[in-house]
Amino acid sequence: MTRIVPQRELRNNNAKVIDAVIAGETFIVTRNGEQVAELRPARPSRRTFVPRAEITALAERTSHIDRRKFRADLDGIVDQSL
Repeated sequence: MTRIVPQRELRNNNAKVIDAVIAGETFIVTRNGEQVAELRPARPSRRTFVPRAEITALAERTSHIDRRKFRADLDGIVDQSL
């Protein structure tokens, strides 16, 4: 549910409003009756770091590719005469 909060109330009750945002509420901030901002919980962003253990675990679950057979297959398909 979105609640409207005047700028003055936001200033005076900042901690309460932030606690409500953490709990999942969204606020529209107004100044002189005009909507000026939306205050809502931040969405989790994409990870920029993947731990080595996680990559290893993913690699162990995938099928194994024999690099020599793969190279031979590529050489059979790709025209090497260029």
